[in-house]
Amino acid sequence: MQNSELPDLAHTRTRPLHWVATATAMAAVIALAGLLQPDDATATATAPSGRESGAGPGRTAPDPAAVRLPLECGTAASTVTRKAVGDLDGDGGPETIVAGRCAAGSGTPPEGIYVLARTRDGGPRVVATLVTPADRLTVGDLAVTGRAVTATLYGYSKPEVPVCCPDRKERVSWRWDGAKFLRTAENAEGGTGGPDTTAL
Repeated sequence: MQNSELPDLAHTRTRPLHWVATATAMAAVIALAGLLQPDDATATATAPSGRESGAGPGRTAPDPAAVRLPLECGTAASTVTRKAVGDLDGDGGPETIVAGRCAAGSGTPPEGIYVLARTRDGGPRVVATLVTPADRLTVGDLAVTGRAVTATLYGYSKPEVPVCCPDRKERVSWRWDGAKFLRTAENAEGGTGGPDTTAL
């Protein structure tokens, strides 16, 4: 019995031109996938790279006016008192850090400090609270140095201290470690207060 002829498999053999075409197609797919990646509001633990507003190609810092801060002001409005911008997680896109409080007619209400990042659809959202108004603190200054948030906080050693005259002053910083913001007290006068860590 005669064996049937084997099919011609010459077209299945790889040639240099075949590999070049395959590599070109794969590079195009990878490049397209990179362009379609959405902004992620979750901070990541990548290499440090502090930047100012507008860091990263085509990416701008979140606008505090476009987000509602988690302040309980009743019928009063809220106001942003200080703002700083920087790339806290090293992903090439800047975050906005704001100090905010209720807009009282008189006096100085306590402030909160919040980190804003962009959502996947490009809008801003609050992703972390570094200081809450319940801490009864006011913010003297707020800045981003490298990947760290720094602030001077004024507070009270006891409830009897008049609101007009805080007797505590503390210089603190927060740094993202890939899972949460770690708080460090750089120096303090009259004692320290507040949480040591703030998780997202």
